[in-house]
Amino acid sequence: MNLRDDGPPPPSLLQVHAADSVEQLAQQLARHIARRLRKAITQRGHAVLAVSGGKSPVAMFEQLRQQPLEWSHLTVLLVDERCVPHDHADSNTALVHTHLLQGEAAQASFVPFFDHLPDVLDDVALETLADNANARLAAQPWPIDVAVLGMGEDGHTASLFPGAAQLPRALHSSGPVTWLRPPAAPHARLTLTLPALLTTHELMLSITGATKLAVYQQARLAADESLPVSLVLNQYSTPVSIWLA
Repeated sequence: MNLRDDGPPPPSLLQVHAADSVEQLAQQLARHIARRLRKAITQRGHAVLAVSGGKSPVAMFEQLRQQPLEWSHLTVLLVDERCVPHDHADSNTALVHTHLLQGEAAQASFVPFFDHLPDVLDDVALETLADNANARLAAQPWPIDVAVLGMGEDGHTASLFPGAAQLPRALHSSGPVTWLRPPAAPHARLTLTLPALLTTHELMLSITGATKLAVYQQARLAADESLPVSLVLNQYSTPVSIWLA
């Protein structure tokens, strides 16, 4: 990966958009995503969108599903997933089905990392889940056109958690998917690796609230594995649009 070592990424790679409210951010981001996806569909006949979970993207999902798109020409992937059943309250798969893939948007193809979980989620089982997810993604159009990221107050993005024993592999693996156990957050995770994210045509990072804004401002200063989001912000290869409210 091409990390910066002599100043910030050029303006062509890093664009900042500020909204007056979380609601306005959701509207603006949804429109921006839809424009990028329409362009990809026009150029190649298909587009690939990767989305994050949690509470933050819900309003954007509900705006995005109303956008005019050829939804049947879209594949939706996850940026990361908690290793929980799909009917679990913490499932990103359930979140996407509930808030994004409704109405016309239900015509999109959705590819989860897994269908079922083993009874025991030890390291061997997680490795198998990651291998199977890699095989699934290998059968999908690549690279991703748009990946929508969030950020935690600890500086994690996707499921690239600082302090996780498996973080180095997630930052350097040649495969698109790996697993890790967050040191503080619940549930083991499957996540797109940093190299996979940096093959995306455009990354979109959504940040809301004063606490996260302060973390983002620190992360802009330099690449630092203790703030994994900084590795997205301080690289020369992939355009990143930042959405603040």
